[in-house]
Amino acid sequence: MAPPLVASDTGPPPAPTASETMTSPSHLELTDSRYLNRELSWLEFNARVLALAEQETLPLLERAKFLAIYARNLDEFFQIRVSGLREQVEAGVSAATADGMTPIEQLRAIGERSRELSARADLALEGLLPVLDKSGIRILSQEELSEDDLPGLEAMFREEIFPVLTPLSVDPAHPFPFISSLSLNLAVIVLDPMTGVRRFARVKVPTLLNRFVPLPDAERYLPLEDVIAVHLDQLFPGMEIVSHHAFRVTRDADVEVEEDEAEDLLAAIESVIWRRRRAALPVRLEVDGTMSEEARDLLVRELELGPSDIFVSNGLLDLSALSELYELDRADLKQEPWVPVTQPRLADGTSAPELFRVIRAGDILVHHPYDSFATSVEAFVEQAAKDPDVLAIKQTLYRTSSQESPIIRSLVRAAESGKQVVVLVELKARFDEEANITYARGLEEAGVHVVYGVVGLKTHAKMSLIVRRETDGIRLYTHVGTGNYNPVTAKTYEDLGLLTADEDIGADATDLFNLLTGYSRQREYRKLLVAPHYLRPRLLKLIGREAKSDGRIVMKMNSLADADMIDALYEASQAGASIDLIVRGICCLRPGIQGLSDGIKVRSIVGRYLEHSRVFRFGRRHNYRHYIGSADLMPRNLDRRVEAVVPVTDAGLKRRIDGILKVELADDTAAWRLASDGSWRKVATRRDVNAQARLQELAIERARSGRR
Repeated sequence: MAPPLVASDTGPPPAPTASETMTSPSHLELTDSRYLNRELSWLEFNARVLALAEQETLPLLERAKFLAIYARNLDEFFQIRVSGLREQVEAGVSAATADGMTPIEQLRAIGERSRELSARADLALEGLLPVLDKSGIRILSQEELSEDDLPGLEAMFREEIFPVLTPLSVDPAHPFPFISSLSLNLAVIVLDPMTGVRRFARVKVPTLLNRFVPLPDAERYLPLEDVIAVHLDQLFPGMEIVSHHAFRVTRDADVEVEEDEAEDLLAAIESVIWRRRRAALPVRLEVDGTMSEEARDLLVRELELGPSDIFVSNGLLDLSALSELYELDRADLKQEPWVPVTQPRLADGTSAPELFRVIRAGDILVHHPYDSFATSVEAFVEQAAKDPDVLAIKQTLYRTSSQESPIIRSLVRAAESGKQVVVLVELKARFDEEANITYARGLEEAGVHVVYGVVGLKTHAKMSLIVRRETDGIRLYTHVGTGNYNPVTAKTYEDLGLLTADEDIGADATDLFNLLTGYSRQREYRKLLVAPHYLRPRLLKLIGREAKSDGRIVMKMNSLADADMIDALYEASQAGASIDLIVRGICCLRPGIQGLSDGIKVRSIVGRYLEHSRVFRFGRRHNYRHYIGSADLMPRNLDRRVEAVVPVTDAGLKRRIDGILKVELADDTAAWRLASDGSWRKVATRRDVNAQARLQELAIERARSGRR
């Protein structure tokens, strides 16, 4: 039996001061390493997301949305990263990572920082609710219900909620039930008045129902768990309700498939999904701050967790549900919606041959969400599907939308019309496995040739290849991007893509698809930089060329964690190069250390859109080399994934990329700067430059002027 919990082990830490919300805690300085810890660096990224929820100048529902994003991010972090560290500890692994921290040291530091952030999130919600109330959106607790509210609530409960509830008791005849990962539950203690015996029961809050239940005035909302709690006597008739408390369990989702042993990858992935749901071990228990010691001890014992795995909240559990509020029809409480523009060169492409003619006339760079995904990438595949001169379409799909994707519809239409259509569906895209299996089966039924990639590697490259018969022979048209072929995220993720008829890029794409679909040991390409074999050495060489007094490097990415890449950047800095890094999330490089990295500056932009593009620029003006692609500078991307990075050589498009980087480096409203100790501080606002707002303005100006 687990020992009794001590308040200091589980209680929330003191509220952070204003200055603490702007920097990371001192535990990032645990070592004198050349590197920052990967996991703690990720937590600091999520702290920057949380800071948006705390930003009083943002519209109220935008702040609620960022609280929801923060919570979803943290859930996934515990499912994947914390679970992996726990497995290492349980396996007796004590080796330190490059930053000098052992797995158990990392878990302790993660627990400390996570509790600090959770306390901040509770305070952010506490501050947000009163101002939402003043704006006509009031989240009640059950204690705030009036007598007049009860009859209508009772009728709604009986008709819509009661039929889907299943209370599960725990007694000698009923073992402790399986608690599914991330589900919200009520722990109920009941007393049998006839026998005096106290029992524990679990009531799962249904996920198919809205978390916030509207009352008749359509301005007040009651959390679903509170609606259930008010009516517990109907679930346990004749019993006395002693107490009820919300709780939530997070389970390990990092279940890997043994591809070498799997005869059928599809079946193996389906098995992984089942194991994730039913056999994954718990890694975190979230409870409300009023939960009795009796209920908490039982949960800890049955879930086989310890005091360090318990996280206490004094607010709502599962803040990701706040995304429901964002869906309310309250435009006055949101940012003004952005309508992506169509590039002038694509505005007249109404027929299939016309679009290909435009691409033949010169490469096209698309920048989402500023440029329309529908009139560029989707139109590229759609027109290829309709064009009788198109012979084949080859496409990678890593993540697409949960809705029916226009690109998938086009691929189906192309296959049904007799074209050769090959689609690589990456079944191992974490948390999208089920959706990808569904898409894969639907595509196969339509006659599409579906493949699942290379054994041992995830295919993360974002590529489309169109093979077209023209009067002068076969021509290849290629799209290489930084983001997924997903029309939903294309509206909120910042990404770049290149549409080109370049013969070498088309030939490289052909070779890469042949590697993915057949047997090939292709390692060298004409222009594409392809992982896992060619991208790493090529990037190291490009960095090395700038290791000189007038060297210049600008890189934009999601994450920087690869030690070899960091060391190469250190060496370039020591040789005198000037280096600017725009890193949204994880950054393990320590900038600004005298003699090591004093020539390196690191900033992060966290705002309305998720900064997702990867851009690599080497050299100075008139000698720039520009690349965009799917790869971050992490070991997994460089060594264990198929990635594609494409050079941008058109002078006009290079200038456009320069303009994008210039705006992002000038941002002083959404940007943060990394210090050598791992702390992040908000960039001081002097010129009031918001990169994302400015890029919207530039997109409109470009559309009006007809510029590329």
